[in-house]
Amino acid sequence: MKTRLLFAFAVVALAVASAKSYTVNIYENAKAGGTELKAGEYKLEVVDQNAVIRRGKVESKIPIKVETAQGKYSTTSVVYDDHDGAKQIREIHLGGTATKLVLNN
Repeated sequence: MKTRLLFAFAVVALAVASAKSYTVNIYENAKAGGTELKAGEYKLEVVDQNAVIRRGKVESKIPIKVETAQGKYSTTSVVYDDHDGAKQIREIHLGGTATKLVLNN
């Protein structure tokens, strides 16, 4: 019984650990996927090949491609494209890591 309980706890811990989360500041209104995001602080979770961006009731799930840069990014930053006069998030560089998230908008 004790072994089963420990095994169940380990499985739950691994499931929670597999979803990595980060804080991302968006400094100007922009679209990510089909969602318009207002400037502000968002929680970003990377789950499989998707980024889930949340702030309050706003949530956007966007397909991404995870790439590794040659060196670590010192801070988290957002790269925008200007598409028909509107900002669209193209990439997110995760500070303290060499991870770059390329959004498939």
